[in-house]
Amino acid sequence: MEAWAKDQGTRGSLIELYGDPRSEVTKALDLILDHPGPMSVLGNPRCKRFSILTQNCKVKALNVAAADDDPAGDDRPEVSMVDKMITDLKAKKDEL
Repeated sequence: MEAWAKDQGTRGSLIELYGDPRSEVTKALDLILDHPGPMSVLGNPRCKRFSILTQNCKVKALNVAAADDDPAGDDRPEVSMVDKMITDLKAKKDEL
């Protein structure tokens, strides 16, 4: 994850990158991507595409880029991207 943080320029910022090699967080958040369509390409279950805003271990916003017609979130990834998170931060500014 350190190499990815370096590549993405997030080191030392507010953004934290985490790995979940045993899918513990994925399961706890109920974000397992196990739809037959993506599974036929990916093989093993994966984590759905998402972004999460937390403060003091409490979820303030959870954005999942998945829908019945787009289980992998490939068609509408913007739901979990930075512009949406900025909108969430502005909306929650009084709570943070």
